[in-house]
Amino acid sequence: MRGARLPVNLPDGRRLDVTVPPGAEDGQTLHLRGKDPPGTGGAAPGDTFVTLAVALHPVFQRSGNDILMSLPITLDEAVLGGKVATPTIKGPVNLTIPKGASSGQILRLRGRGVAAGGAHPGDQLVELRIVAPPVIDDDLAAFMERWRKTHRHDPRKGLYQKEEP
Repeated sequence: MRGARLPVNLPDGRRLDVTVPPGAEDGQTLHLRGKDPPGTGGAAPGDTFVTLAVALHPVFQRSGNDILMSLPITLDEAVLGGKVATPTIKGPVNLTIPKGASSGQILRLRGRGVAAGGAHPGDQLVELRIVAPPVIDDDLAAFMERWRKTHRHDPRKGLYQKEEP
């Protein structure tokens, strides 16, 4: 995403240092003029073509110039909101989680995506994923039982209604 200078081994055993431009994509071909050996009979050196194979990242996915990621948040962060350290391709930032956030909600970090070919950088889209605590203690269970009795909320209401012909 940020560009790099990488060594490439050519079929004839030579090694070239190749500049990969920022925002390079999987399958992109770099054209290296005059990097093949000279032709027969004193002909000028030919061109070399290098096709890039970009490995998948364990956290980030790319969509055009946007970066996508899933961010696990706690139940209390979802309900109460707050600031959460969030990785980006340019380093961590503090992302503000709004009160009442839901799993699947997408927050946008403007300009935190890929800046390919000198274009304005894309955005980073952060999909929130609420993760319950690994152990539900008695206090949390009792609180949720009380809350359930007085705060009826059905996010599935109307989901199974039949369509009118």
